[in-house]
Amino acid sequence: MSDETPRPVAVVVGGGLAGITAALRLADAGLDVTLLEGRPRLGGLAFSFQRGDLTVDNGQHVYLRCCTGYRWFLDRIDGAHLAPLQDRLDVPVLDVGRAAGPRLGRIRRTGLPVPLHLAGGLAAYPHLSLAEKANVGRAALALGRLDPADPELDRVDFATWLKRHGQSERTVEALWDLVGVATLNATAPNASMALAAKVFKTGLLSEPGAADIGWAAVPLGELHDTLARKALDTAGVRTELRAKVGSLTRTEDGRWSVETAGERLTADTVVLAVPQHETHGLLPAGALDEPDLLLDIDNAPILNVHVIYDRKVLRRPFFAAIGSPVQWVFDRTHSSGLKGPGQYLAVSQSAAQDEIDLPVAELRERYLPELERLLPAARGAGIRDFFVTRERTATFAPAPGVGRLRPGPRTRAAGLHLSGAWTDTGWPATMEGAVRSGFQAADAALHDLGRPQGHPLQEAA
Repeated sequence: MSDETPRPVAVVVGGGLAGITAALRLADAGLDVTLLEGRPRLGGLAFSFQRGDLTVDNGQHVYLRCCTGYRWFLDRIDGAHLAPLQDRLDVPVLDVGRAAGPRLGRIRRTGLPVPLHLAGGLAAYPHLSLAEKANVGRAALALGRLDPADPELDRVDFATWLKRHGQSERTVEALWDLVGVATLNATAPNASMALAAKVFKTGLLSEPGAADIGWAAVPLGELHDTLARKALDTAGVRTELRAKVGSLTRTEDGRWSVETAGERLTADTVVLAVPQHETHGLLPAGALDEPDLLLDIDNAPILNVHVIYDRKVLRRPFFAAIGSPVQWVFDRTHSSGLKGPGQYLAVSQSAAQDEIDLPVAELRERYLPELERLLPAARGAGIRDFFVTRERTATFAPAPGVGRLRPGPRTRAAGLHLSGAWTDTGWPATMEGAVRSGFQAADAALHDLGRPQGHPLQEAA
């Protein structure tokens, strides 16, 4: 291509992780890229906001070592050092439902090969009986033989599969749902077995360190907005905030016209990286065979309860709970910039359909006593602040049958591609799924333009 040949023009609609990834990939391939985001910031549903002197994440987000797409994203924006991984998986699990009193256990791994890396931790896990542990081992071996891409698995719910494989209600609570609710945003009866198999097979049975946990040591906005914007600028992407797209139409010469309230852009290729309902509203006629299937992809909420105590009440960076309404608790003191004495805890509640609309006062009455039950040091501690963040559409609902509803990156309209964690990535709605969807859309667009690129995860896939 000569210097005089104009570069192909791409427009990416949506500035979440999927859209940022797609924009970076397209720009790295030499396209002239504009990213349009309707909000005043980047980051989609993984963002931060100010509350007085605090910088608050809207929700607690973690990733695993097996999340190679999100790890690529962190490297690409020069942020990997700000979201470190554990050296080895270690999850404190506190059971407060026992008649004999609270008991702490841990889900740990060793450096042994799969599946022996989890054997010692399972043997020492105090929240299951010997018989339950043996049944977990048999179920894990059966799970390892599954193909998550098998469409038959998508028709089965996770709870039914677990019951068929001898898992007790206690085992589901103390192990399978402990992990599954946090990663799938659904309890076992409401989760597609295909997506559950993807999570557990990839996270626990692919390599010894796959499930090691990482999380941001800084506000999410520093990663997904500030550093992402810097990376986009460096790559030559033009980023426009507060630029909600109102229409997407064909031009007379077969290109695309993308219209916002402030301008009209013409592009050779477009990536729609917005939620499924918004995508449905922008799709031109005939772009999908059955566009209304997008409207059948339900959403699932996540609730976060934020408590600031006047003293330190938790010594660990995080823990999970069973026998309590509380699911996971994280120490956000340093990352939020909390000034003065005290400690800031974030309680992350996935699959929160029954609580998402409860008044703050009712949530306060429910969760403060529970935290005191879990953390003796919280008894008698003063409450400096208590507030709630709600994401009613945090993820798509991973219900059985959702797989057939999720479209791939290509549409029937040449030059128009779809991205977002809700598209068919094979993953549930995670930061990893969002980034992978950005890869898929960008790679499809580049292929159709005759400019295919090597995939950055080929070696890891």
